[in-house]
Amino acid sequence: MEQIFEIKDLNLKYGEKQALFDVNMDIETKKITALIGPSGCGKSTLLRCLNRMNDLIDGCHIEGIVSYEGKEIYQRNYDVINLRTKVGMVFQKPNPFPMSIYDNVAYGPKCQGIKNKKELQQIVKKALVNAALYDEVKERLNDNALGLSGGQQQRLCIARTIAMEPEVILMDEPTSALDPIATAKIEELITKLKDKYTIVIVTHNMQQAARVSDSTAFFLMGRLVECGPTDRMFSRPKEKDTEDYITGRFG
Repeated sequence: MEQIFEIKDLNLKYGEKQALFDVNMDIETKKITALIGPSGCGKSTLLRCLNRMNDLIDGCHIEGIVSYEGKEIYQRNYDVINLRTKVGMVFQKPNPFPMSIYDNVAYGPKCQGIKNKKELQQIVKKALVNAALYDEVKERLNDNALGLSGGQQQRLCIARTIAMEPEVILMDEPTSALDPIATAKIEELITKLKDKYTIVIVTHNMQQAARVSDSTAFFLMGRLVECGPTDRMFSRPKEKDTEDYITGRFG
């Protein structure tokens, strides 16, 4: 399979505290990769390495190589703004802007210089359709997005990401703030989106990783213990730590 990200000998420190140790893994194109492990194991830290969100944290120091489409993203002259356009992010808590549903989705394309009203309308509709939200909100696109339910707000944030036409969508526990029904809708959406996007999802929920992902990577105390096809990881893990975590003996 073709890799979209290659991670080699990645070490990361926040000040004196080391958060990642010698991580080596590839992320395959147009597949869903789940990052699992107990709290504080480094999975969200690794996710933020993929679009250089850790750059925004004081005292963060990174060594090693993270390549996106064959180019090393931590080189000095690398275009970080372009990277974050291509590698979108959906956060743990839905964070819609305090503006209309329409303006939330149109915000990114407008920032990229798209001014044509008809073009913007097409982008917004397509993004909302792809985020499985359009039918629920088409009559109230001018309403404030903060009036949506939590699950709808999270799908709106996914639509906002899709509107930028990324190649990769990073999701940091996108359903942890949602009820089971909203969670099921987001999971169904994630499965549909992999035809168009590479998705990397951090999740605490073992069943969610098993349901939605093609590959799973298990982290423990900043180290990648093992990664591989999800069905093998959950049925025949190679490492005892992986088996103990997946079967609920710790974590």
